[in-house]
Amino acid sequence: MKKSLLYIAILLTAGLISCGEDVYNERVVLPEAEWAQDNKATFDLTVSDTLSAYAFGIDVRHLETYRYSNLYVFMNTAMPNGNHTRDTIEITLATPEGKWIGKSSGSMRDLRKILMPNMKFPLVGSYHFEIEQAMREPVLKGISDVGLYIEKQ
Repeated sequence: MKKSLLYIAILLTAGLISCGEDVYNERVVLPEAEWAQDNKATFDLTVSDTLSAYAFGIDVRHLETYRYSNLYVFMNTAMPNGNHTRDTIEITLATPEGKWIGKSSGSMRDLRKILMPNMKFPLVGSYHFEIEQAMREPVLKGISDVGLYIEKQ
């Protein structure tokens, strides 16, 4: 009996802790903080809820030695019905004065870029996302990882 109550308490606690957290939050670490143009960060998820609104965005972690104040990426999306989209997204990493934006941890910076604050998935099923750097350099130095997050509103 005591074990059953403990098990139920653990499950309830885990359920309460997960409320308000990201529904999806994955990152791809880029070896040696170098992002080659042909190195796509891929993310797969299954959507079952098309009624709720979600905040949808990209996480970027970069070194303070990164030489640009911004980052351009391509976001490729494959939807369950076979449709594909490709968007170009600019992520501002520093102010015009050169001050880094985002949270600091030593010589690293973390930045969360909201792409859609109240997005609703149009279809139930499997989605595939690819993020690739779209800067002019074939290998971009100073980006250590990139991620995708989806947070229920």
